[in-house]
Amino acid sequence: MHKIYYELTITLKDEFVEFIADFVANIAGDGLELSNGKIIVRSESDLTYVKDALVSLEGTLNGSIYMDYVLEEKKNEDWIKNYQNSIKPIEAGQFYIFPSWYTPKEGLINIKIDPALAFGSGHHASTFSCLETISKFVKDGDTIIDVGCGSGILGLACRKIGAVVDLCDTDPVSIESCKENFILNQETYHDLWEGSIDKTKNTYDVVIANIIADVLKFIAKDLISACKTNGFLILSGILDKKEGLVKDSFKDLKLEQRILKNEWVTLVYKKQ
Repeated sequence: MHKIYYELTITLKDEFVEFIADFVANIAGDGLELSNGKIIVRSESDLTYVKDALVSLEGTLNGSIYMDYVLEEKKNEDWIKNYQNSIKPIEAGQFYIFPSWYTPKEGLINIKIDPALAFGSGHHASTFSCLETISKFVKDGDTIIDVGCGSGILGLACRKIGAVVDLCDTDPVSIESCKENFILNQETYHDLWEGSIDKTKNTYDVVIANIIADVLKFIAKDLISACKTNGFLILSGILDKKEGLVKDSFKDLKLEQRILKNEWVTLVYKKQ
């Protein structure tokens, strides 16, 4: 074990945490820790290149995202173990989400997820709310698609209920993470591809998209087209101040449920 490691702390608006975390995940093969308005990257290699890449990204985005950086050199006191100890299991709906260093829980549907580069271990408000809605709206035998699948946690939840599951993500890191988590849980999916929902010609009983409001608006027609008549769309990753943007794009559907948790909104629509 190296005697030192490097820690890069990125402070930014909470609404951009997922976007920047995905960007960092694609260039840094090390662990990320996410919290409200903060991303921490740790590595035994110097992380200056990550900071430089983010500064360059800020310039490309013309200042629409502002970030503060603190890069420190620290003594290695087994930070991986400390990080693991900071990740606790959660219960959401009928699901128990736990890392592999914990044991399953009786009476709940167990999903094993080891926090990694791809976002989605159930702790973020939008993922938590999606798990609650899946408990209510997904049933055995349903066909579902998880758009922007990340770690695959939502697709796994649907599969555990007995649904037939397709998944897609534009991020290759997420695709690999999704594959690994299905293997970890000894589950299978029907199809998984790199890209978005426009690559499928199938229709589904439930369409799930836990992304961000701007992307939901951009792919709204594809999401609606992929949903069967009388099927449901579960839309999440929506910051409350962007809720109107999404509602305008899905106004022809019936709103079945709205969940607000920590400024994050989840909307469930029925296609009639």
